[in-house]
Amino acid sequence: MASKNLTFDPSAGVPYAANLTIYTGTDFKTTFTVVDTSDVAFDFQGLTTTSVWSGSAQMQKSAGVAATTVAAGTFSVGFTSAGGGIFDISMGSTATTSLSEGRYEYNVLVSSGASIYNIVNGNILVYTGIASAP
Repeated sequence: MASKNLTFDPSAGVPYAANLTIYTGTDFKTTFTVVDTSDVAFDFQGLTTTSVWSGSAQMQKSAGVAATTVAAGTFSVGFTSAGGGIFDISMGSTATTSLSEGRYEYNVLVSSGASIYNIVNGNILVYTGIASAP
């Protein structure tokens, strides 16, 4: 499991960039710890009057590499601590098995009520195994 720390300023409207790696046939999970511009844990609950947060994240083939608008994979997004600025994205081994090796792009959107934030995006390198156990 990988962990990424990021600084997020919702008023800037610019997502944080983070590159990831997935190995096909394995469970994938990355935890993001978010801080504000003062380096304090980002309080998702303090942004809106409602504390119900959700997230969505998808990946697709990178632009210029036979790009399509169809998602190649969808991640589960979970808030470990919305008040503490911690969330994760994950994909099970069954889903990673169906991915083709190559470079992809992804983004993570988080929302509460009508507020939607593109919080993080970047590239994902997907690797397949080159050897098998005897």
